[in-house]
Amino acid sequence: MNVAALLLGLGAAAAIAVRAAAILGTPETLDAPDTVRVTRRDVGRVIRATGVIKPAIGAEVRVGSRVSGVVTRLHVRVGDVVRAGDLLAEIDARELRARCDDAAAALRVAEANLAYATADLARRRQLHADALLPPSDLDLSERAAAVAAQQRAQAAATLDFAATQLSYARIVAPMAGVVASVSTQEGETVAASFAAPTFLTLLDLARLEVRAYVDETDIGRIHRGQDATFTVDTYGDAGFAGRVTTIYPQAEIRDNVVNYVAVIRFTQVPERTLRPEMTAAVRLPLDKRSGVLALPLRAVRQDGTQTHVLVRRGDGFVRRHVRLGARDDSYGEIVDGLAEGDEVAIGGREGA
Repeated sequence: MNVAALLLGLGAAAAIAVRAAAILGTPETLDAPDTVRVTRRDVGRVIRATGVIKPAIGAEVRVGSRVSGVVTRLHVRVGDVVRAGDLLAEIDARELRARCDDAAAALRVAEANLAYATADLARRRQLHADALLPPSDLDLSERAAAVAAQQRAQAAATLDFAATQLSYARIVAPMAGVVASVSTQEGETVAASFAAPTFLTLLDLARLEVRAYVDETDIGRIHRGQDATFTVDTYGDAGFAGRVTTIYPQAEIRDNVVNYVAVIRFTQVPERTLRPEMTAAVRLPLDKRSGVLALPLRAVRQDGTQTHVLVRRGDGFVRRHVRLGARDDSYGEIVDGLAEGDEVAIGGREGA
């Protein structure tokens, strides 16, 4: 036997030995691998969308004036926290107060006329009962008393209207919230016509929502009541939990891309205040499986049609075939082949 044939035979034998070692579970060598342990976690497909935080309906109110006049006092500034009923601004009320006083005087006159007409009617009824007054005169007295009663009611209504107009000179907060903007200054004249001029804007930061723009290819898998999570840049990876409450039927087309708005309601976290117009990265999980064995997908290796991982055994690693179930962008469910706590290689290069 020559030297070439001998070397060829030794090489073939070595290859067979390596393959047999792999099949029998002999540890393989890796080039400085990183490892991760099999743990239990929630796994499922996720729809990602970009969203914007907006005030919910009724959470943003533009407060204005229902009467015209000069702004004499502003009691708040941007950023102030107010409660419902707090005084926000005042308008010069001298003219309105004069109208109220005039209406009050007119009411007193009407009450005096009514008192006289009532007393006169009582006297004429007595005279008519004694046959000393013709029926036509009694009819006139009854008519005068009825007119006086209506005039008194009209004067009372005029006074109520004047008092209501006077109350509009004091602008109060219709709800609790934060002053988001102030558009009128002291000394300015406001004119209330068909639309009330806006003095300031109140915002209730406890009633915000996320409007997520979901692609048309995914919107069919989104439904009301579905759980959702999102993050915002200012708080890094800190997540916020919410739930889909509404899906707008009308599409929004931007840059020739069709999106549908899914409204996500959430509860503010005291130590992480969210504000309108913040951009949110939204995750809408689908087919979620809770508490299953899971492994990062980068630890899973393909060998033709077979899926396997490298599990630590002693100082080395052995190949083990696994079967995957549900998966998301980063993790896959381990249906078979591994146990909780197994240490699996996620880096390095398989050695021969």
